Amino acid sequence: MSTHDLYTDSVPAETWNVPMAGDARFTWEYDDGRDRLLALYQKGKDKQWDSTKRIDWDLEVDPHDVLGVPDQSLAIYGTKYWDMLSERERGELRQHSTSWQFSQFVHGEQGAMVTAARIVESVPDLDSKFYSATQTMDEARHVELFTRFLHEKVAMVYPINTKLQDLLDETLTDSRWDMPYLGMQVLIEGLALAAFGVIRDITTKPLPKQILAYVMQDEARHVAFGRLALRDYYKQLSPAELREREDFVIEGCYLMRDRIRGKEIWTNFGIDPTEVDEMVENSPYMRMFQSLLFSRIVPCVKDIGLWSERVQRTYDDMGVLDMSKADLDALMNQDEEIAEKLDTERFAAEEADRKAEVDAVITEAATG
Repeated sequence: MSTHDLYTDSVPAETWNVPMAGDARFTWEYDDGRDRLLALYQKGKDKQWDSTKRIDWDLEVDPHDVLGVPDQSLAIYGTKYWDMLSERERGELRQHSTSWQFSQFVHGEQGAMVTAARIVESVPDLDSKFYSATQTMDEARHVELFTRFLHEKVAMVYPINTKLQDLLDETLTDSRWDMPYLGMQVLIEGLALAAFGVIRDITTKPLPKQILAYVMQDEARHVAFGRLALRDYYKQLSPAELREREDFVIEGCYLMRDRIRGKEIWTNFGIDPTEVDEMVENSPYMRMFQSLLFSRIVPCVKDIGLWSERVQRTYDDMGVLDMSKADLDALMNQDEEIAEKLDTERFAAEEADRKAEVDAVITEAATG
């Protein structure tokens, strides 16, 4: 089935073409590069995996309850609009909400794939080119598995959110080689990683938990890559150049904050978009979710050196300044451990099932 048959609204059949700016950079220096970046590159090679084999696609999913989370997670819960819905319509709303979330994930991952390939082309250092090449493969795998999940399990796809599209456009059209890092590795990937983590931790359904845990294992490396590359480079920039990067961060963070409100969902249910912001503000779950989504971005921005008073005021205005105290390395290590623990539990259970089947056959043969 074509993805176009599953979209909630029609999307153009032609490709979205973003003009590229800047240079493709070659280097003739083939000596070893930065140790930490090369170690990350080695890890990127070692941790490649096949989404067809690692994900248990036989797990059943109810499209009207994909994540198994409380309805309080929906912004209209407890409002007059919620009371007006029948049980069937509430199930459809859950489907739309999950579809919107995972659709933005797949669109963002395609953007990450294109941007990683762009970094291979434009970054001047060979060690960064090496790592970006592994990230391009990671992002292709993520596009593949999120697409399959939407097609086979959710059966509905939303178009790309305009705020996400705007940030992708700004990220890819800037001629400076560091801007794809800043836009994608820090802002888009940072917010996506936090969103994956919130859903991974609250879902009661095994398939989305698997998908998000394994994707996060990759994404933790990607954000670390952006930190390593930009932290070194931004130490060399003038105050004026740093201010330009800060402007980009401030604008991008507001775009990301507005993106997560999912106004497209509520429009499809006949709710005036002007009321959505108020409902989000009055929803304890949505306020918590919005705050947690910046748990990876804020400490990363601080770590790479874009931490002027204006950036801090922006995060204070958004209510996420305290996130600067988060330990990024601890969060990334936790992402790795959760994926590895999930593998251990899954494959131990499968091994136990196989052993039980063999034991049953042996017992039957002995008694027969």
